[in-house]
Amino acid sequence: MTKPVPLCNNSAVQLRFLCPEDLGEVKHLCAEWFPIEYPEQWYKDITSSSKFYSLAAVYNHIIIGLIVAEIKAYGKSNKEDQGMLSPHSPAATQVAYILSLGVVKEHRRNGIASLLLDSLISHLTSHSPHCKAIYLHVLTTNRAAIQFYEERHFRLHSFLPYYYSIQGKARDGFSYVLYINGGSPPWSVIEYAYQLSGVLWRWEICSLPQRVVRAANAILRRILPDVSRIVHSATAMFS
Repeated sequence: MTKPVPLCNNSAVQLRFLCPEDLGEVKHLCAEWFPIEYPEQWYKDITSSSKFYSLAAVYNHIIIGLIVAEIKAYGKSNKEDQGMLSPHSPAATQVAYILSLGVVKEHRRNGIASLLLDSLISHLTSHSPHCKAIYLHVLTTNRAAIQFYEERHFRLHSFLPYYYSIQGKARDGFSYVLYINGGSPPWSVIEYAYQLSGVLWRWEICSLPQRVVRAANAILRRILPDVSRIVHSATAMFS
């Protein structure tokens, strides 16, 4: 039997940006998709402000999926997201934060989410060369979303304990990052160790004791946050 053509390849599916007239429909969809209650101003902003990349997938004149992202300076990202790029990144460096990505239940697993995400990535790689990363937050219990992003090569950045407040209860989250336009994460623990070994090799043997202590202390102060983040992330994933 011939497999049906995925809806994402159907010419009847159109992509367009959100407009103020979509506010009510978008509000209804988000209430169905997400356990988080967004303020009214948030809906007004994503359907009218040019600061957001708000794209809808429309089928038979009905919104069946949408993605909302904000492109901003890396320095303006929240404190918990500051470690995704090198601290020495240029001031012009930008990042894109995905606020929302969802598809109506009856049209899931038809490539609609990938179509929307690909459109965002294409826009950023074509028109925003200074944007070096796309990141998002997700509940640790949202296995479907985590699997989707990992299949699209997003990498786990950090574990965020008690990040969400849902119906009065604190819930844990993860942050995930996709590097684009030549962007890359800060040094890993292994890279720190490699740099240290290179420094030690260049030093004269007679001056090693004092210099080793000073260098080791300096580098450990930098890698311990990374080690802590990795341990927390691994613990959360397997708990």
